[in-house]
Amino acid sequence: MFGIGGGELVFILFIVLMLFGSDKVPEIARTMGKAMAQLKNATNDIKSEIQKGAEANGLDSKSLNDITGNINAEITNAKSNLLGDTGNLLGDTANEIEKVKEDIDTLSGPIKRQM
Repeated sequence: MFGIGGGELVFILFIVLMLFGSDKVPEIARTMGKAMAQLKNATNDIKSEIQKGAEANGLDSKSLNDITGNINAEITNAKSNLLGDTGNLLGDTANEIEKVKEDIDTLSGPIKRQM
């Protein structure tokens, strides 16, 4: 819960109890509970308004799922085209680069020795 351990939670409760007293703590908890309920209701209202707006514009949940499915399929297709069969970003290009490096080393070997 928010990265707070049991000992830390007990310490926080102790500080709250010391600051506000035992008679105010239940009132504070009730007020916080009401605030959380209001926040949840406001969030649900916003979600419903967004859904109503999307449906008014012809977007329902099925079409949105189709759109995201198509986008994910295209991303997967692009990744497979980039990576190739080897799963390496350069694919066969890396092998060709290594061959060229070896050719250059064999050609420049005698030249390096003469210097």
